[in-house]
Amino acid sequence: MKKRILAVVAALAVIAGLGWLVLARRGSAEPKYRKVKLEKGDVVATVTATGTLSAVTTVSVGSQVSGIIAKLYVDFNSAVKKGQPLADLDPTPFQQAVDQSRANLDKAKVQLRNDEIALTRAQRLFADQLEAQSDLDAAQTTRDSDIATVAQVTAQLKQAETNLSYTHIVSPIDGVVVSRAYDVGQTVAASFQAPVLFQIAQDLTKMQVLTNIDEADVGRIREGQIASFTVDAYPDQLFKGSVSQIRLSPQTVQNVVTYPVMLDVPNQDLKLKPGMTANVVVPVDVRHDALRVPNAALRFRPDPADVVASEKGKAGASGAPASGGAAPATAESGAPAPATGSRGPGGRGGSSGAGRGGAQGGSARVSGSRSGTLYVEVPNGNGKLKAVTVRTLITDGNLTAIESSSLKEGDEIIVGLATSRAGGPANGAPGGPGGRRPF
Repeated sequence: MKKRILAVVAALAVIAGLGWLVLARRGSAEPKYRKVKLEKGDVVATVTATGTLSAVTTVSVGSQVSGIIAKLYVDFNSAVKKGQPLADLDPTPFQQAVDQSRANLDKAKVQLRNDEIALTRAQRLFADQLEAQSDLDAAQTTRDSDIATVAQVTAQLKQAETNLSYTHIVSPIDGVVVSRAYDVGQTVAASFQAPVLFQIAQDLTKMQVLTNIDEADVGRIREGQIASFTVDAYPDQLFKGSVSQIRLSPQTVQNVVTYPVMLDVPNQDLKLKPGMTANVVVPVDVRHDALRVPNAALRFRPDPADVVASEKGKAGASGAPASGGAAPATAESGAPAPATGSRGPGGRGGSSGAGRGGAQGGSARVSGSRSGTLYVEVPNGNGKLKAVTVRTLITDGNLTAIESSSLKEGDEIIVGLATSRAGGPANGAPGGPGGRRPF
């Protein structure tokens, strides 16, 4: 009898323990959806691109004659003034050409004087009728030919002296030597084109950035717009510049058309150096104190069974695919939204169409006036959701400005599922707007 009582008590204890465990699990269950509160703030749409820094004026100094580098007076980073010597070529062959031309000129002048004497003699003899007209004409022709020879040799001498002067290379501007291509003893060959010996940047306190903007975004770029950029050498420092030129020379690479855009950049502290890669951001539109939502909320699509069957709910649910189906296009990017359970922009593999690199052309695109769908939880609806249609304005890649008569600041909206599936994050961006959640 006692054994039977003990068995009944043990069974009741096991049942009570199981019941307590089930209740404890239900009480500690995580919410089904992740929510964020709507907030107001600024949303700035930008166009992003990469470019290359360079000096405003860079002069390539070359040599018009061939020869061997005999002396170098400057090196890399040398500050130079206009007319300052940079290098000398070996002048020996050019000096010899000058000496030869001078000797030829002296010889031509001697011959000219001799023929002038002969012409004078012929003229006297012809006046005394002691010489024929043909002899006088021959003497005149010889003297005129000598005059032409003297002029020709004089020009050759000037050419030789000019070539000699080319062996002394001087700076054409004030600036800094940023490149030197030859060392002492190297041969400079100028047969077909002038070889570049030095490159001189005129003023490194004023720089420029040449970047290429996609044809889809260049229409929103204006001269005078203030842009910001970073360089890898100073990743934590933001540099400013202004759009100075939008060139009308399209470039097509793999069927992508871009236009060169020039930025003027001050560089008083000389931190920026020629050739650095600039990651440029140009603000093209802004909404101040706008109601803004995470892009993940616009991409979130719940199971149709979880959406209440109201008129708006039916409209929202009809556009929401079943799990695993292809989602409709969203307002902020025009790209297909991920299906239920897929990874949002905060998770790996997420795609917003306006993230870093953004939409086509590397930008956070202006969405214009399109409609999007947000989901809110129905009070006391046992996890049921209601679809709310909103008007999207612009996006910065993480947040989108919206207009809605049904939602206000502080309202909670759904951004994704609260639990992970298949070892990955739930649908939507975990951890709030644009956040990342570890696997």
